[in-house]
Amino acid sequence: MRNCIIILLIVGLVSIWGCQPASKDKQEAQRELKVAVAAPFTGNAAAFGEMIKRGAELREKEINDAGGINGMKLTLIFEDDAGRDAEASLVAERIASNLQILAVVGHFNSSCSLAGKPIYKRAGIVELSPGSTNVTVCEGSDWTFRNLYRDDFQGQFIARYIDEVLTDLQSVAVFFDNDDYGRGLRNAFVEEAEKIGLNLVADEAYERDSTNFKAQLTSIKAKNPDAIFISGLYGQAGLIVKQGRETGITAQFFGADGIDSPDFLTIAGPAAEGTYLTTPFTFGAAGEDAQQMATNFEALHGMAPDTWAALTYDAVGMIAEALEKTYNQEASVRDNRKAIRDHLASLDTPEEGYVGVTGITYFDVNGDTVNKPAYVKIVEDGQFVAADQQLLDLN
Repeated sequence: MRNCIIILLIVGLVSIWGCQPASKDKQEAQRELKVAVAAPFTGNAAAFGEMIKRGAELREKEINDAGGINGMKLTLIFEDDAGRDAEASLVAERIASNLQILAVVGHFNSSCSLAGKPIYKRAGIVELSPGSTNVTVCEGSDWTFRNLYRDDFQGQFIARYIDEVLTDLQSVAVFFDNDDYGRGLRNAFVEEAEKIGLNLVADEAYERDSTNFKAQLTSIKAKNPDAIFISGLYGQAGLIVKQGRETGITAQFFGADGIDSPDFLTIAGPAAEGTYLTTPFTFGAAGEDAQQMATNFEALHGMAPDTWAALTYDAVGMIAEALEKTYNQEASVRDNRKAIRDHLASLDTPEEGYVGVTGITYFDVNGDTVNKPAYVKIVEDGQFVAADQQLLDLN
């Protein structure tokens, strides 16, 4: 009898000890809030992904160093969509089906955000893009938001800047990437250019994987434009500018936010000098919070942040704020995901908006950001600097 009692005691103790790790794991999971960051960490837009990741990591570190979110640790899960819509669909399925992930910061490329949109909508999980500007990105889903302007605004802005500020430029050629971003921006630019009377002398498309543009540039050169607007990303834009100068083109190059990357300067080399571009944010026009973020970023990563690092920093901050105000450990994943969506949707006035390093972010009924400006940079001495003249009012 005594031996039986001893055996039962041992079995009981083993059972208790065996349960402890599982219980501890569950407790740790409850103290951890997971958010995905989806971006092109490989592929021909990887330079954007690098800055997105670094901006997200800085905000994650600052939040956790300050005690986390209501005492819970913020953990970011990085997913590589390679800047391609097919890969983005796979990434979105993987994120949406992971019931530990509460929201998504991403994607960057418009085609990737568009590919993920129906998947995230079906699963009921927010995607908050710090980079997608195609007009249709947020339309048709209550679960998609972005914290920067749309391409209809950006295209209009570029046409107006050329017309009102660079008044010597009367004729323009358009050279655009044949994807959602490039086409959408091209369409907005052309519509506004025709409306205000700019003379469009050429309109050429190129494919994302192209590396030799000299035949098309020779064709454009024959039209003798005063300016060439490149609607695409930094990798191809750098080659276009470089090969354009080699072809003897002297026209003014003008790009959009897709070339706002230090890698454009590296690829184009000296040919980049004098290139204009638009951007949704510039540290040169930002306040003290942005300057402090830049200092902290450089201390952590050993390099200066760019536009996309700043926008991602704010996007992570917005999700963290939503979690701080709405997360309920007793609620279901579906309910917690919806609470994040409802919080973002409630930011619909300047007074309710999120105050970040890139300004105040608030949304219209589609999830588009309202009233965020565009800025203009120029390449001088191999660096991006704010242009002397800005155009901050399109009314």
